[in-house]
Amino acid sequence: VQLQASGGGSVQTGGSLTLSCAVSGRTSTTYNVGWFRRAPGKEREFVAGIAINTRLNTANAYYASSLKGRFTISRDNAKNTVALQMNSLEPEDTAAYYCALDPAAWPTSRDPQRFRYWGQGTQVTVSS
Repeated sequence: VQLQASGGGSVQTGGSLTLSCAVSGRTSTTYNVGWFRRAPGKEREFVAGIAINTRLNTANAYYASSLKGRFTISRDNAKNTVALQMNSLEPEDTAAYYCALDPAAWPTSRDPQRFRYWGQGTQVTVSS
């Protein structure tokens, strides 16, 4: 399984960005894809996740409570990508963002250790 994250960039406070995570390789019918971020000098932080069931064609999103509804995670079935739409960005959102895949599909998994596969980071910089 390979993941490739893209879409990072620099925006001003209040701006928006959409990150994309392309998933390739063999996956099971159920798995979770999560977005995490790491700011300089801080611990890696869970941002959002989506529980995917390809047999039932369902995708259920869950979020870190601290985001207050500013971020939306979604899946594009045709492209096999997972997007993270980020609105009302703040300087505190500046970080390297990573997507990762949990093949065991633990319910609402947020623990980075449950995510076996990781993409490279994409940098998001929000200036005031």
